[in-house]
Amino acid sequence: MSSEINSFDLFPDGTFLIDKPTGWTSFDAVNKIRRISRIKKVGHAGTLDPAATGLLIICTGKRTKLLEGFQAQKKVYSGTITFGWTTPSYDSETEKTAGSDPSHLTPEQIREAAQSGFTGTILQIPPMFSALKRDGKKLYELARKGKEIKLEPREVTVETFQISEFENGTATFRVSCSKGTYIRSLAHDLGQVLGTGAYLSSLRREAIGQYSVADAWDILRFEEKFKAWQTAASGEKEPVSHV
Repeated sequence: MSSEINSFDLFPDGTFLIDKPTGWTSFDAVNKIRRISRIKKVGHAGTLDPAATGLLIICTGKRTKLLEGFQAQKKVYSGTITFGWTTPSYDSETEKTAGSDPSHLTPEQIREAAQSGFTGTILQIPPMFSALKRDGKKLYELARKGKEIKLEPREVTVETFQISEFENGTATFRVSCSKGTYIRSLAHDLGQVLGTGAYLSSLRREAIGQYSVADAWDILRFEEKFKAWQTAASGEKEPVSHV
């Protein structure tokens, strides 16, 4: 990992790997960093849904210019897909509707469907419950009002779509994909192909390019590190490690 990552040496310019907790929006994390650091210019390199956890790359100060480059890099996700149900949002955030009994499915069938139909360069229709905009309004705002919009498929690249386990109707997966890929849509579409319905029941972003969530700080640790740096910078203590 670069020495410029998770370092306050050039602060207020910085790049930080943050492990977003469940229940937070990506902007919640940005705003928390902003309040702790008292830096106005803070941004993140790719939204995670509130129910998802995992890696956010957050930049401050002049390093916000790097965000677009981080956003363009490959993403790696892990999580679970639950079969036999569907939801309007394609995840657990909206009401479930029963699909077909998935008890006949085997891990081999799911792996074959995932690898043969959803890897390589594919066309994917984003979920209506997304932050994409139509006529200046976010799609999820229209979806909550019950409005249906015909969405055009978008080209994305899924390098790998691995199914490791399948038990009690839920599959564990790992995906490596390009910018703009909706994992919720992968889950939904896989359920449609297999004839049972499915939704994304959990999601964690493991990596963005070369940067891993294993090297990320949670918000509490960021705050502790920032306060220690402030103390050291004021001359009260010796400088501390930023690892």
